[in-house]
Amino acid sequence: MSTIEHEEESRGYAVRAVDRWRHGTSTHENDFVAEEVPVAMVYNGATFAVMMASPHDLDDFALGFSLTERLIDDPSQLLQLETHALIEGIELSMQVTDNAPGAHLEKERQRLLPGRSGCGICGTRELENAVRHDGAVGEGATVSRDALEYALQELKQRQPMNLATGAVHAAAWADATGRILHVREDVGRHNALDKLIGAIHRAGIDVNDGFALVTSRASYEMVTKAASAGIALLAAISAPTALAIELARSAGITLVGFARPGSHNVYTHPARLRAEESRETP
Repeated sequence: MSTIEHEEESRGYAVRAVDRWRHGTSTHENDFVAEEVPVAMVYNGATFAVMMASPHDLDDFALGFSLTERLIDDPSQLLQLETHALIEGIELSMQVTDNAPGAHLEKERQRLLPGRSGCGICGTRELENAVRHDGAVGEGATVSRDALEYALQELKQRQPMNLATGAVHAAAWADATGRILHVREDVGRHNALDKLIGAIHRAGIDVNDGFALVTSRASYEMVTKAASAGIALLAAISAPTALAIELARSAGITLVGFARPGSHNVYTHPARLRAEESRETP
């Protein structure tokens, strides 16, 4: 995949004036607020969807979205990406191989509506496209509970956009020891995971060697995207939905919810999470 040079990407937030009221006192200050712009996903000249997203890590977003929406079957099918800054928003113009599913988009596959930042299926026409059942994931890594705790702690300091604005989600990739290798942020939780999936593919990471951690609820769309990428363990800091649990069970994904310091719930396939072996004192 080659990328034509474009203007430097936004840092994901902007500065706006605000009047702060605190304990009876008003001050006029500058505030950091999250950016949210329309991003058009265009394949071989045809627009598939317009997503509301943070204008950051767009190369990763293009690749991850293309994979999880099954517009390409393999990263090698994405031949070229051009990023165009327009008055209305940003266009990600992608050229894919002729044998890629996104090469010849039919009207039925195009989205009717823009995808809001919190929406995973906005505009999907057919029910079978809304609730997908991807194939089973691989064996995946066995992860200790301590490793999950370590990743949770490390992630707190790896979210610059959220630290500045308090308004964006993050998706992180950690190795089996809990060391975080990649973090991607976005106003939309689905977009953050798409960006992460694009990043780990571009880095050549084997998804069987680690796990994903998301700072949102585990909706079924998040599980579906994880399954499409072959991610075997998905941990979320908030709750899962019933459909997410069923899809995780059928796809062989270990689904963890309410992942917090000192506690978490394992809803499916718990064998991938283990307690650390006790160490004998000398």
